[in-house]
Amino acid sequence: MVTFSPFPYDPRPRRAVDALLKAGMSVDLVCLNDSDLSRTDGNAALSIYRIPIANRRGSKLSYVFRYAIFILLSTLILALRSLKRRYDLVYVHNMPDILVVSALLPKALGAKVILDLHDPMPELMETIFGLAKDSISGKLIRYLEKWSIDRTDLVLTVNAACRRLFGERSGGGQKIGVVMNSPDEEIFSFRPPETRWASNPKRAGFVIIYHGSLVERNGLDLAVEAMATLRKIVSGAELRIYGRATPFLNRVMSGVRNTGLQDHVRYLGPKSLEELVPVIADCDVGVIPNRDSAFAAINTPTRIFEYLVLGKPVIAPHSQGIVDYFDDTSLIYFELGNAEDLTRKLEYVFSHPDEATEIVKKGQAVYQGHSWYVESKRLTSLVGGLLGNCSSISSADRRL
Repeated sequence: MVTFSPFPYDPRPRRAVDALLKAGMSVDLVCLNDSDLSRTDGNAALSIYRIPIANRRGSKLSYVFRYAIFILLSTLILALRSLKRRYDLVYVHNMPDILVVSALLPKALGAKVILDLHDPMPELMETIFGLAKDSISGKLIRYLEKWSIDRTDLVLTVNAACRRLFGERSGGGQKIGVVMNSPDEEIFSFRPPETRWASNPKRAGFVIIYHGSLVERNGLDLAVEAMATLRKIVSGAELRIYGRATPFLNRVMSGVRNTGLQDHVRYLGPKSLEELVPVIADCDVGVIPNRDSAFAAINTPTRIFEYLVLGKPVIAPHSQGIVDYFDDTSLIYFELGNAEDLTRKLEYVFSHPDEATEIVKKGQAVYQGHSWYVESKRLTSLVGGLLGNCSSISSADRRL
């Protein structure tokens, strides 16, 4: 398995590794290094090789440079390892799509290749850098996406909207499967809904949570803008923010101080998945305040499931990647990028706790159809089918 992210901090590769290990595979993992982890690690079934490249945001050129170095080193590692042991499977996570190059020698030696497309690079680069579709860079990224898909035996992606998109652009829709980003039940245990602000009259406040990447496309500034109005309606309203600090966060928090919102908006730092559980349990509603963008239109944020599984109402944008799974009775929608509508929906949740509870119950029913138990079975079934052993991966003594 190859991923341009630090392990075990990126949830999707972490869940995939866990599922495949439980299915009986042995795994060599090539990933980014993190300063507090050793270069090599693992156990009898899992060997980890960490490449010392920092995973930080930057310019287009810095992305290209870091991608190039990682692709070169991961290709060399897999080539050398392939001479010692023949892989049955190479499982590559994007970004970038072209990371599939690292699997070419193992593929020539008989390995099957999976490309797991977490995000569509053209839409993400368009959103982050304003990259035009008809620009040279935009056309190149689309070409590399199709080239990468053509060199795989199986493509996995995160939702139905992405499957349609990749299928239309590559012409290879027949080999694209969906494994959704669902929370790991061993960390996020199911809880029934609880409207604490209504059921406990002695409890002051109404706590809203945002967690995740603190970048402009995810719309934290829209949530803060909504708080400026909501505090006048719900005096005890508080927005709690969790995630790694970024320059964008610094700008947002500067605006918080300038507008006197310090008592209503608090930044509380990054949290691991395990640490997020009590944090979410201590809130009243989760928000997904995405800005309108090509990427947001097709994204299905994992945070929706994380809030629902812990019994919390969710306010999310009305976008294709979400409405493919949730209707108006199972999720509370706001107009994508509209802070005023987000304020109205926050006020609705506060003022209508019984209705919010019923929506959570129906949202949890949707989640249960896509729990990680269900999605991990789908993953191992797809991998087993690719390796020619649908019923049991473990009996084939497979190597990843």
